[in-house]
Amino acid sequence: MALQIKKILVPLDGSSNSFRGLDVAIQMARESNAAITGLYVAGIVKPKTNDPITPLEKILLGHAQKIMKKAKTKAAQKGILFFDRVSYGDDGKRIVEIADKQNFDLIVIGSRGMGAAKEFFLGSTSNYVLHKSKKPVLIAK
Repeated sequence: MALQIKKILVPLDGSSNSFRGLDVAIQMARESNAAITGLYVAGIVKPKTNDPITPLEKILLGHAQKIMKKAKTKAAQKGILFFDRVSYGDDGKRIVEIADKQNFDLIVIGSRGMGAAKEFFLGSTSNYVLHKSKKPVLIAK
């Protein structure tokens, strides 16, 4: 049974590796007529709705907006429907949770390009997602 890909989740942090993952996702989306959701995870606790925005939150959200604008433009140039989403918390856990809860067909995530030993000692979001996700994961190098 072939995997039907209609919804692709692409975690983006602004790095060249994350945009390499977006490029792969765009190519796959063109081939399968899929939509892409770009996900930026701010590594802070989700603010309460009544609390004023802190300077750190303002910086993180500004960074997220720049990343999503660039990603949306890249996708639009190839005719791909792109949605953006910002979440809070631990990046690996949030990526896995969102992929599962929103029923994404595939997660395409950029690799840091490190060897296995370095990933073991340093930890890696892509490594976490690969091992914890119930959804298929493609790591773009």
